[in-house]
Amino acid sequence: MREPVRIGLLGCGIVGGATARILIEHADDIETRVGRPIEIARIAVRDLSKERAVRLSPDRWTDDAWGVVHDPSIDIVVEAIGGIQPARDLVVEAAKAGKHIVTANKELLATLGEEVMGAAEASGVELLFEASVGGGIPIIRPLKESLAGDRVRRVMGIVNGTTNFILTRMSETGESFTEALTEAARLGYTELDPSADVDGHDAAAKLAILASIAFNARVVASDVQTDGISGVGVADIRAAHDLGYEVKLLAVAEVEDGQISARVHPAMLPKTHPLAAVRDVFNAVFVEGSEVGELMFFGRGAGGGPTGSAVVGDIVEIARNISSGASGPGCTCYHDRARIRPPDEALVRYYVVLSVMDQPGVLSAVAGVFAKHGVSIASVRQEGSGEEATLMLITHAASEGHHARTLAELRSLETVKNIDSKMRVTGTAEG
Repeated sequence: MREPVRIGLLGCGIVGGATARILIEHADDIETRVGRPIEIARIAVRDLSKERAVRLSPDRWTDDAWGVVHDPSIDIVVEAIGGIQPARDLVVEAAKAGKHIVTANKELLATLGEEVMGAAEASGVELLFEASVGGGIPIIRPLKESLAGDRVRRVMGIVNGTTNFILTRMSETGESFTEALTEAARLGYTELDPSADVDGHDAAAKLAILASIAFNARVVASDVQTDGISGVGVADIRAAHDLGYEVKLLAVAEVEDGQISARVHPAMLPKTHPLAAVRDVFNAVFVEGSEVGELMFFGRGAGGGPTGSAVVGDIVEIARNISSGASGPGCTCYHDRARIRPPDEALVRYYVVLSVMDQPGVLSAVAGVFAKHGVSIASVRQEGSGEEATLMLITHAASEGHHARTLAELRSLETVKNIDSKMRVTGTAEG
């Protein structure tokens, strides 16, 4: 029997525990695929007294993560701790110690990806992170390898299951945002503090990783313009349905003339678009390439099993490379730092709801403000009678800045009482 590939696992929570379970339960199949066994040598945890579902001999458990990183017998370190620290220090030190690395840590990669990948490259080791975006959905490797001969123009996806569940409940049951969030928490779909999900920061971190790989340029989380879903109301959902749309929290990255635009925001998406049918906690990523056209990757975007499966997939790839003396493509950010398009220059469409005085000339005045700032109106509908009316408009594509200036001037019109709602419209022929 060939010598086993030895794994050091840092953390045994939801992802780490699932990774260990899969490695144990699928050991025979994995050995057949790799050509040698994969063995869990050590698992580092905070509390050795805690009862765990993973059954290994007591000598395999330790509370010394640094000891795992420096163990000369370990070939691959799997970081399943999460967060920035101590994950960053452990990953960098593992690379310096000559260990290959697998991680699902989106926050680390979206913030300090250049540093940790640089440490791996400098030491000649591999760092794989398929599980960092989309749980068990294969998306990192297809973008990095399968589409290497194409030019990806756009990546758009639903990459946060919690917000997709909330918006699905609002769409299908008529619940308010607060009611749907409460139900998500009851079912265990949220963290104790759900702000990273509902404010869009989790999706922004994942989009930064996807954009970096899709466009071969380093994009970090702070480059992503981010809006959450807490402002989405039941009236917005109803209006979207009336117009033939669904509301989704979308992560969108696109490149044009060498400049990258990256943003996370709620958007009205035509019901005919494949992403509009993605329900509950499922995720999906829609990719547009110059040659391949449109592709969609769909599946469970979180949870121990799907994410652990992706982690084990990375372990198997590295183990195969160890056996054959090969190595993967490594970091593909050939352009060190992305040229980020200023947010005001991004081309967008908007759905806008205005409360206005119901009197002659109001629609003309509103249309004049849009025209003044170079924003064309695609459709308009008016409801109400008496002293007040509601105008619902959808614009043609124009820059974010032009829309912002239009809305600012509308607020100053005496005949406009309020801007009740505004939401981007995405997935149409215009963008």
